[in-house]
Amino acid sequence: MSETVLADDLAPEPSFAEATRVWTRIGLLSFGGPAGQIALMHRILVDEKRWIDEERFLHALSYCMLLPGPEAQQLATYIGWLLHGVRGGLVAGLLFILPGFAVILALSSFYALFHDTSLLATVFFGIKAGVLAIVLQALIRLSGRALKTRFHVAVAVASFLLLFVFDLPFPLVVLLAGLTGYGRVLHRAYRDDGWRPRLPRLALSGFGMGGLRGVRARMTFLTLLCWLAIWQAPLLLVHGLDGPKDIIAETLSGQANVFGAIFSFFSRMAVVTFGGAYAVLAYVAQTAVQHYAWLRPGEMLDGLALAETTPGPLVLVLCFVGFMAGFRNPFGFDPLTAGFLGASLAAWATFAPSFLFIFAGAPYIERLRGHAGLSAALAAITAAIVGVMANLSLWFGLHVLFVDVSRLVLLGHRVRTAGGDYADVPVAGIAWPVWATIDVSALLLFILACVLVFRRKAGVATVLGVSALAGCLLRLGG
Repeated sequence: MSETVLADDLAPEPSFAEATRVWTRIGLLSFGGPAGQIALMHRILVDEKRWIDEERFLHALSYCMLLPGPEAQQLATYIGWLLHGVRGGLVAGLLFILPGFAVILALSSFYALFHDTSLLATVFFGIKAGVLAIVLQALIRLSGRALKTRFHVAVAVASFLLLFVFDLPFPLVVLLAGLTGYGRVLHRAYRDDGWRPRLPRLALSGFGMGGLRGVRARMTFLTLLCWLAIWQAPLLLVHGLDGPKDIIAETLSGQANVFGAIFSFFSRMAVVTFGGAYAVLAYVAQTAVQHYAWLRPGEMLDGLALAETTPGPLVLVLCFVGFMAGFRNPFGFDPLTAGFLGASLAAWATFAPSFLFIFAGAPYIERLRGHAGLSAALAAITAAIVGVMANLSLWFGLHVLFVDVSRLVLLGHRVRTAGGDYADVPVAGIAWPVWATIDVSALLLFILACVLVFRRKAGVATVLGVSALAGCLLRLGG
């Protein structure tokens, strides 16, 4: 295990070209959902490159965990902004998305034309085992660095139990942790000073890498206005598509401008997607199947499988939905062209707000590093993130190593339905594997990946490459 990286141990500030190369590498290797992606960034940016210290990384991560949208992509944008300002944030955020977006376009085209994901599953079989080992390493490191007191350990354990047992939304758990941390500081202040607490005033900490020394309301307003305009700019294209279309022919053919519906729907999703892709999958699947008829039942799971085989955020599954919506409702375009346009609109609507949240909010979050109460709140949130990552890691691990995973109900209560019957409503439960369905090949690949990660100290590309190759050999050979 590497030592904790402090501010005094940082390497010289990288050039923009060097940072771009590293962000490209991260974008190409960011498999495994938020847990794996955060682990990857921590390993490369904190442990290997030493461009950012532990405190700064965890401070940024705590803020990103509170935002709607893909937290890992927002973390990349935040750190890119810290290193090279707005251009650094743009490059980091875009390079985190674009490789996965290009892959999901290719896979969605393949799926739409041939409706087959078996080859992709074979390739990704080994990668998942490698990602699981990387996630486990990151969880161990993060736990050692974030859980410095018994209070933080208690917050992490409580957060894990609320997520794993009671299945609470993780933004609620993170918010409760922040309030608990802030309340603890207030309690100490009142305990020490009676009813006249003396909390330190809001202090401005030097940005260092960011190059900013203060935040002006006018600049924040202009930033918000600019990114709102960028976010909603595709509306001009969408409405422009109605112009040359023959309304009578459109009515007779039964086709409508699906692209406006795609952009409107995913713009709404962008501001409520707390908790990443899994938090909105059920709602998106239900709406896409029942209301819009963009997908057939069960195809959302196929889209998730495709998104899991790509680098980048799992929320790229929404691009699959946009692609299929355009492909099946081409509105006068070639189906593949319409699919590309639908996926692009879904991606724009989903990811553009993330840049708005970072560029408008990060300057204030950096200033708040000097405030005792808010620093304590963010430290508690960081401890809660350990519980969040532990829950994600356990869920991911169970689904990698076992074919079937059920939910074991620990606590429930009976309610009376509208028809007069009684039904059991689960209140608490845990994910429980069907032990007879353990995947021995996946277990062997996981052990191999752990040896590479913990004993051989292999790099991320080596771990994923060896795992993918071994997985293909096991699957094809079996």
